[in-house]
Amino acid sequence: MEKATPAQCGHSPRGRRRLGRPPLLIVGCGDIGGRIVARLAARFRIVALTSSPPRVPLLRAAGVAPIVGNLDRRRSLDRLAGFRQRVIHLAPPPESGGRRDPRTHALLAALRRRPGRLVYVSTTGVYGDRAGGRVDETAPAAPTSDRARRRLDAELAVRAAHGAVVRAPGIYGHDRLPLARLRSGAPALAAEDDVFTNHIHADDLARICIAALFRGRRGRVYNAVDRSQLKMGEYFDLVADRCGLPRPPRLPRAQLRAAVSPMMYSFMSESRRIIGGRIERELRLRLAWPTVADTLASL
Repeated sequence: MEKATPAQCGHSPRGRRRLGRPPLLIVGCGDIGGRIVARLAARFRIVALTSSPPRVPLLRAAGVAPIVGNLDRRRSLDRLAGFRQRVIHLAPPPESGGRRDPRTHALLAALRRRPGRLVYVSTTGVYGDRAGGRVDETAPAAPTSDRARRRLDAELAVRAAHGAVVRAPGIYGHDRLPLARLRSGAPALAAEDDVFTNHIHADDLARICIAALFRGRRGRVYNAVDRSQLKMGEYFDLVADRCGLPRPPRLPRAQLRAAVSPMMYSFMSESRRIIGGRIERELRLRLAWPTVADTLASL
């Protein structure tokens, strides 16, 4: 009797690859990456790049295959070349170092060719200060800090590789509220000096990343924002009132500059109202938490 070959039995290596879960690479698998994993672990074989060996057992416990590598050391990224079909890039640029993001360039070089589907999470900070004006995805970028310019450099590299860019504002959530800041009594701007800020719930940001992975247009920008339209001090007041904490003291801009960190002051120096129409029109996603008030009401 003739013996059947593995291919005839449906057990060829190619057949196993078809029947198994497809790979997904997450670069920078922190809080948002973990929320993505929770939603996609049953559908994908998720691989995560981590520069921290102590995180390896935590990733494995979450069902993720870790690769230890560092975007600041290109030679440590050689293993990434096999995971270029689907990539979600969540790693930030270095804290300093001019206007270029060497980490994103190192990642794209390690992938060795254009990824099949690439999503990069950037920041709405690339729009710069708009004096409280409304800004949608068609507005030109106008970063005012080197931190935001590094983000824009990463965006341009990703878009050149036909990836999609998700611009996120301040990320908050049921477990990501500024309670420590409120308890410390840190001040906010006086009402006449206050700036518009923008928000997205961490769970919704994870869902937007997934939607962009499947439905995002190549080279497209998506503003990942909710519909809150709050000033920064109003946001702090809402959280304080709902959580039974004192509202932050208000200071005029001249006094506040000496009372907060330079990074926090830079956030308080830019005012814009971001519009995110493409996440509904193109990604066909409806936010679970459309406003900060909706989230706080559910606490």
